[in-house]
Amino acid sequence: MNASVFIVDDHYMVIEGIRSLLQNEKDIDWMGHATNAASCLAFLKQQQPDIILMDINLPDKSGIDLCKEVVQLYPAVKILGLSTFNQQAVIRNMMDNGASGYVLKNADKEELLEAIKTVLTGKNYLSHEVSRSLRESENSMPPITRREKEVLQLIAEGLTNAEIAETLFISIPTVNTHRKSLLEKFEAKNTAILISKGIKNGLI
Repeated sequence: MNASVFIVDDHYMVIEGIRSLLQNEKDIDWMGHATNAASCLAFLKQQQPDIILMDINLPDKSGIDLCKEVVQLYPAVKILGLSTFNQQAVIRNMMDNGASGYVLKNADKEELLEAIKTVLTGKNYLSHEVSRSLRESENSMPPITRREKEVLQLIAEGLTNAEIAETLFISIPTVNTHRKSLLEKFEAKNTAILISKGIKNGLI
């Protein structure tokens, strides 16, 4: 395994920490770092690494949006999301936007190398902690219908039952039925809790 690696993170300590873990590995070619999305894109115009370790929170653009842009411009570059966040919605967004994997910043050298090796072979990699979190999320999320999901998203946007009925071309009593079903399925006492649980499960 020979891999050229680049990191995008706005925290110097994180960059130095990961560089110190990887710089003496004979199979890793350290290509440098960027502290924001703009300098990352400028670097990629000159040369492309095999793998980018990309922070989710960047000062000028979300790492999720940057990930999508890089994958569209340079499809051969693999992206590993890098974050302190172990939130299901964030992880799913990153993967949905083209990341090949997701690693938490507390990962040790072995896990980082395993992640790099895995995505180089074309497979996806999720850190052990992230995988466990996603499994727990999937187990805890009740099955909902496509229509219930649409109603939930419109509730989150603040629409009234009448507005939801008009948007989805259904009757107000039908909206009421869906709303009641969602509250029961998510064991939510009110709309605020329902929206919170919807966000946590990546539905909103």
